[in-house]
Amino acid sequence: FEQTCHRLSTLQRDGARGVPFFFCRVDMAGNITKRHSATRLQFARFGGACPLWIVHEAVAIPDRILVQLAETPDGLRYVSMAKGLVKPSGSFTRAPRRYAVALGCETQHAGDFIYADGLDLTSQRSVTPIGLSCRICPRADCDQRAFPPSDRAIEIDPDRRGVVPYDFS
Repeated sequence: FEQTCHRLSTLQRDGARGVPFFFCRVDMAGNITKRHSATRLQFARFGGACPLWIVHEAVAIPDRILVQLAETPDGLRYVSMAKGLVKPSGSFTRAPRRYAVALGCETQHAGDFIYADGLDLTSQRSVTPIGLSCRICPRADCDQRAFPPSDRAIEIDPDRRGVVPYDFS
């Protein structure tokens, strides 16, 4: 499965271009351990990906394909498919290796991506707003934020409670 997804993301030969897919593999800790993108989506080089992205949920649900319509802060929308995988460790004394693989494309190519069937690509209610990584995400109202953005000043008001324990300007 992983090898097929990786191969699909590399089919961009001149004169024989396929659907421009992105591909990544994420471990249980949320680290991106393998990545490739033929889309405008560029993965963060350090830290984990957005916790709202479906690939993180897929780690916990092996062998089931999950689909998500996501929108990045720049307004681009992507259809993502993710599947959790388990590799045996080879020993009953060690836990198996769990990870997830994600494959997706921009919505303009959704007609060529079977996993987009059934998604309402025009409805704002069906979109999950995601970022690339908490440290570079501008979304202030995210209740899954792990870190403040690195390019903004942190404001702490002990008399105010928000989604996260700080505001930023």
